[in-house]
Amino acid sequence: MITIAEAKSHYREADAVHDFDHVLRVLALAERIGQAEGADLGIVRAAALLHDVGREGAEAEGLDHAAFAAQRAREILDGHPPARIEAVAQAIAAHRFRTDPQPATLEAQVLFDADKLDAIGAVGVARAFAYGGAHGQRLWAPIDSVDMARWLEEGDHPRDHTPVHEFVVKLSRLKDRLFTPTGRSIARERHETMVDFYERFDAEVRGER
Repeated sequence: MITIAEAKSHYREADAVHDFDHVLRVLALAERIGQAEGADLGIVRAAALLHDVGREGAEAEGLDHAAFAAQRAREILDGHPPARIEAVAQAIAAHRFRTDPQPATLEAQVLFDADKLDAIGAVGVARAFAYGGAHGQRLWAPIDSVDMARWLEEGDHPRDHTPVHEFVVKLSRLKDRLFTPTGRSIARERHETMVDFYERFDAEVRGER
């Protein structure tokens, strides 16, 4: 439905955390999961390639980037069979961590899992610190100081947030949010890698290792 080269042209202003490298990693994971789960790979590929299109502009205007990308996908894919376009758009609309609607189709679940898997493991750690550096966050905060109850009620706090907060309140929970058996299987090792890093990081900062 869309080539990698065509999709890349829509990501010129993306940041380092959600750039086209992220899109390609999600694409690789989505193809792996989709093939194992028997999903429609044409839908999966198009959804993965367009799932973050226009993200920077949407967030700057306070818009839901998933809903925005879904609409852009409809425009970009115009001319393809309407049912397939809508399948791609629905998958994109449901790929956020705090997602509503929930991913209802297999293809939407594949995209959701692939996108979340790129947020954990070694890549997830790197992305958390890249985002923190770009937004002037502190490098570290004690894990036991993270106020989970406040975060659940109020959401992220950009001035106080650190990569450690991101791990405690979001990344550590992702493996339990995945939908597909293949995604959950991949998540187990990635989760352990990430947990080991943050525990080691915390100990080193405290001078214990």
